[in-house]
Amino acid sequence: MSAIYSLPMKELLSQVKIYSVWELTQEIKSTLDQTFPPLWVEGEISNLSQPSSGHIYFTLKDESAQIRSVLWKNIALGLPFRIEDGMHIIVLAKLSVYERQGNYQLYVEDIHPVGIGRLELAFQQLKERLYKEGLFDEEHKKPIPKFPQRIGIITSPTGAAIRDIVKVARRRFPSIELILRPVRVQGEGAAQEIARAISEFNQFKDVDVLIVGRGGGSLEDLWAFNEEIVARAIFSSRIPIVSAVGHQIDFTIADFAADLRAATPSAAVEMIMPDRKELNKEIRNLSQRLFAAQQSMINSYEQRLKSVLTSYGLRRPADLILQNRQRLDELIRQIAVATSNLIQRAKQTFSTTVGKLDALSPLAVLERGYSVCYKLPERKIVKSAVNLKVKEEIETLLWKGKVHSRVQTIYPE
Repeated sequence: MSAIYSLPMKELLSQVKIYSVWELTQEIKSTLDQTFPPLWVEGEISNLSQPSSGHIYFTLKDESAQIRSVLWKNIALGLPFRIEDGMHIIVLAKLSVYERQGNYQLYVEDIHPVGIGRLELAFQQLKERLYKEGLFDEEHKKPIPKFPQRIGIITSPTGAAIRDIVKVARRRFPSIELILRPVRVQGEGAAQEIARAISEFNQFKDVDVLIVGRGGGSLEDLWAFNEEIVARAIFSSRIPIVSAVGHQIDFTIADFAADLRAATPSAAVEMIMPDRKELNKEIRNLSQRLFAAQQSMINSYEQRLKSVLTSYGLRRPADLILQNRQRLDELIRQIAVATSNLIQRAKQTFSTTVGKLDALSPLAVLERGYSVCYKLPERKIVKSAVNLKVKEEIETLLWKGKVHSRVQTIYPE
């Protein structure tokens, strides 16, 4: 080795392989790709950024080291939750080199939160975001009609939910019409079908209330009802919606967005559909109470009529009539006197007002020998002789009549 270094530099360089930066980077990249298959790495997210391209760049770190990481847009869109700074995660990634900068980094293919499941995290994130937007506020909840005539059902046509709904509906009120819009309630595309069905019912309009739901299942099975597209479709619906996902304890996002939440599809029917037997019983009770109230009223009027028939006024009606006639004559005399006085005062007031008007009237001034001169044709009052010209026509208004003349001579003063 020392013999090699004792050679002249030119001869030395001719005997060794010289790498370009790109070739060396390629060698490192190839070595990493061949040496490290996809591997699981645990760490904490920091320095997260997402440019307009949609790709996500972050640093995965622990107490002693850190490594740059990349999550491509297509993989990020497939995640049910959003990654954030400070999140503790485990990633499945390939170790490779970013040739342009010569940095080694992880190309992430999958992410799992540490300490909480992927779906639980996605649920909490979406719930918090929609809550802040006001989608769950009580002020937006629409009232459920007390006596619906037509109910729309959005669920699977083969599941237990529709069978339970039909069974309970037949028992409680068979005449209420049920309209089924079949959809998938789990799996890929189920959320889009549910949202589309809600939109179609709103276009159809001819239903009083909607039941959206399915039977019970795991969190994964029920996930379609935790999708944002379903929550927004429920919120935007003009028809009241009852969420009826078959689970007793846990809530879905659809439960929070709906106008009413039922624990099961059967419970939903019982909550919005009246029971015919109970209604008949209530009608009978109301009929009995109404009959009793009418009978009590009749008895009361009967007693009042008997009291009136035995009163002094009906026992001596002639006296009452004569007294009223006398009172009527007194009132007529009083009205005549009051009317006469009122007329006299009105005449005096009228005469006084007419006198004042006569004193202020321009005609009274004309009567004393004055006149008013108008310049023709515009009939503008002439206040000074300088406003006239020779041969102009004027009109003079007298107390009685008027004179039309032409100016011959003007005397300014």
